[in-house]
Amino acid sequence: MRPHIADLMATLRSTPQSLLAFTPARWEATIHAARRANLLSRLAADLDDAGLLAQVPGAPRAHLDAALIVARAQREAVLREVALICAALAGVGIDVVLLKGAAYVLADLPVARGRVFSDVDILVPGETLAAVEAALMLHGWSTTHHDAYDQRYYRQWMHELPPLRHNVRSTVVDVHHAILPLTARVKPPSAKLLAAARPVEGDARVRVLCPVDMVLHSATHLFQNEELTQGLRDIADLDGLLRHFGPQAGFWDELPRRAAELGLARPLYYGLRFASRFMDTPVPADVLRVAASGRPPRLVRALMDVLYDRALRLDEEAAAGWLSPLARRMLYVRAHWLRMPPTLLARHLSVKAFRRQPDPA
Repeated sequence: MRPHIADLMATLRSTPQSLLAFTPARWEATIHAARRANLLSRLAADLDDAGLLAQVPGAPRAHLDAALIVARAQREAVLREVALICAALAGVGIDVVLLKGAAYVLADLPVARGRVFSDVDILVPGETLAAVEAALMLHGWSTTHHDAYDQRYYRQWMHELPPLRHNVRSTVVDVHHAILPLTARVKPPSAKLLAAARPVEGDARVRVLCPVDMVLHSATHLFQNEELTQGLRDIADLDGLLRHFGPQAGFWDELPRRAAELGLARPLYYGLRFASRFMDTPVPADVLRVAASGRPPRLVRALMDVLYDRALRLDEEAAAGWLSPLARRMLYVRAHWLRMPPTLLARHLSVKAFRRQPDPA
């Protein structure tokens, strides 16, 4: 059984008019679940695109309208922030390659409609990290995670610098030099991602990943990430990307080929499997067969189905049981297992376990 909000988003794609028959109690549950999943503004945008938002009853409509206002304001804020990041990095001599939400906005993709943000992610060549960090700090950004272990964790082992927060605007930029940690079992070459990145129309300073790489990064971020608080939103992102790029000539042929080239066949398999499972994403049967080359053994597949089915449920859907927290904890450990060798993993989890205050590393 898929989570309620995922079922709702799939229904909106297939029979949007059915939402207008919702009772007040069901609208209340829907608004609450969508807000918890960080998908309320996406729901509002999809209803608006379907021409149904004006027909939603007054009480839920007020929440949906407010969510759209927030999303539009965040879109404008992201556009301004990207311009400021580009200005700060003008002297470094590199293109600014955007990742995830900011990339969707600057590329004007449909998936950006109703998308909300917590930061701007950029990808830069590893050899420019010091120059990029220095330039951003000169323009008002400061490092976070001041603990010595955290700094070492990011700088020696991870695929990004510690997040940089602006001293005045409190906006955050995540500077990546790879899409997976240096210690991960799979390390897609950043040079290949950067070489295939495409310019954004109307802004020569900004680039985004090419369509297949954008999809692969979305799947990799979700299925090798230890934090699943945004899991349903990330699956909705993946669904939106696949629906948008799918009709483009050659996309479905190129996607599994590129996944194999970058060593990302397993994340692609999971991405297509769970996007289809949760969002009814239309994936051609022959592509699913080709992507199955990246699948794990049957027992692992069955376990992953159970874990993600449980872990992506909202708290109120977990029926006050212990299975959903256990599933999230198991996927947390799995993600770290994929990101670190055993000795480093044992050390890292020990450090985190004995800290009084949890941190987002």
